[in-house]
Amino acid sequence: MPADPPPVYATARGPLARLASPLAARARRRRHARFFALTGIAQGAKVLDVGCGQLGLRALEPTMDVTGVDVMAQPGYPGPFVQADPAEGLPFADDEFDLVYCNSVIEHIPPARRPAFAAELRRVARGWYVQTPARSFPIEPHALLPGAQWLPVRWRKHYWKLGAAGNWEDISLLRKGELEELFGGPVFGERMGRLVKSWISVRKIPPRP
Repeated sequence: MPADPPPVYATARGPLARLASPLAARARRRRHARFFALTGIAQGAKVLDVGCGQLGLRALEPTMDVTGVDVMAQPGYPGPFVQADPAEGLPFADDEFDLVYCNSVIEHIPPARRPAFAAELRRVARGWYVQTPARSFPIEPHALLPGAQWLPVRWRKHYWKLGAAGNWEDISLLRKGELEELFGGPVFGERMGRLVKSWISVRKIPPRP
């Protein structure tokens, strides 16, 4: 049985985080329910979880063959783990993995480094699943503040203090076209009502030659 994933806003502060956490967890479960159909992943496939944190994909699929990668050390990670910065290069061969999984990570990468980051993810796996919050959604999903992502950085930095995220981080959310440029199509919109909440770029795992 999968372990209970940690709360989405476990490290956030204030009542907004407590209200948003169950909604975000529900959205995460709905997103994962489509994961296998979108990617074509099969039993025994090798997966690289980029930006895995303490648990990442293993919280939802503990028996899957998953290797974790993170820029921070994760001594409690329950499986193979490599500390590395993908934008600087990963210690894996071309197409070493069947799928690279990257969930809510790329918006934390400075825009100038994203092409190198994306190229390395595309290099090491035959398919990919990359999800990121949509810049067009009216609530910034880290600080839980309306419109924070649309402000100039100097104003956003002060506004950020009112939100749930705590310490300041210059997160730059992506438009659909930016994700398409980095990974190619198709890019799917994950919706909340009529609004797109996040973008997901998928390359389905091709059959082995």
